[in-house]
Amino acid sequence: MRELVIMECTECKRRNYTTTKEKRNTPARLEKMKFCKFDGKHTLHRETK
Repeated sequence: MRELVIMECTECKRRNYTTTKEKRNTPARLEKMKFCKFDGKHTLHRETK
């Protein structure tokens, strides 16, 4: 069963993206390089609780 997670930009601290993950396979927080429309560049986005 996949779980919905919210991704937060590490630079501007805004929550821009939602995605799903398999909690059993990846118990740690997700980190992805995504485009932040507020900064206008690719930044690291982390999963929030």
